[in-house]
Amino acid sequence: MRYIYGPVKSRRMGLSLGVSLAPYKICDFDCLYCQLGKTGIKTQERKEYVRTSDIIAELESWLSNNAKEAQDLSYITISGAGEPTLNTQIGDVIGEIRRITAIPVAVITNASLFSDLEVQQALKGADLVVPSLDAVSPRVFAAIDRPSPEIKIEQVISGLVSFRKVFPGKIWLEIMLVSGVNDDLRHIKKLKDVADLINPDKIQLNSPVRTTAEKEVFPVEKKKLEKIKEIFGEKCEII
Repeated sequence: MRYIYGPVKSRRMGLSLGVSLAPYKICDFDCLYCQLGKTGIKTQERKEYVRTSDIIAELESWLSNNAKEAQDLSYITISGAGEPTLNTQIGDVIGEIRRITAIPVAVITNASLFSDLEVQQALKGADLVVPSLDAVSPRVFAAIDRPSPEIKIEQVISGLVSFRKVFPGKIWLEIMLVSGVNDDLRHIKKLKDVADLINPDKIQLNSPVRTTAEKEVFPVEKKKLEKIKEIFGEKCEII
């Protein structure tokens, strides 16, 4: 399979079948904590990187050949090895998935393009969107996510706020915390204020534990993670 992977079992998503909409490591971020390594092609160009018909043909084949396992799936998750919203056909892919199966559709994204109304419209068909937000200041944003030069953190935040107002499904906001990079409590309190504006259904704190794109990337210690969880409040969980 070229575009379908898994199923993958996780605490937050249950059993999930993955769908990749972009070739390996085409992204508009180069996050220092990425478990897939450094971004090969950093671009903000949206185009049809992978044909919808090819993706859906693979998915239909998997579902027909794994009918028993399909019954246990919590989600079909659009994510993969690159930023999925860079694919201009993501809305069509979501629509086709919903046409062939009743399994809920989730999208995991870096939220970089949420200020684009076309992207917002394309994601409306999903049941769950899991956007990331690791920073609220330009300095920290540049340090941890290393975005394409055109992308500004203010744009990302405003896109998330406006998307929440039009999206009928669930939003789980993921925050990846790296020790010494974005875990300063003053920054965390600003993140909390922005999270309140976005008003997600959940806030999920994460910290790297596997091999990352860069060396010397360390997780936040458990005691501090618990303190940060308290700052974010009852919607927050550590994953």
